Amino acid sequence: GESKPKLNLVISFEGNQITVKVKPTMKFGKIFHAAEQRWNKDSGTLRFTYDGQRIDLEETPATLGMEDGDQIDAHLMQVS
Repeated sequence: GESKPKLNLVISFEGNQITVKVKPTMKFGKIFHAAEQRWNKDSGTLRFTYDGQRIDLEETPATLGMEDGDQIDAHLMQVS
């Protein structure tokens, strides 16, 4: 099978942006864990949205039809 090229996804949090290079088949749980580490946040303290929809950790860029350069927004979870 032909391997798909990696995607650059831009993740933005409170005005800061990071670009992550990921395989289309990589689960978002792994991607988000790396992003949380970059921002020194505990795992699970951020939620991530794409086009206003929350992204499930089991989903992948491929299942969401993402393309190179797409942007994801990170938000601090509201602690009740």
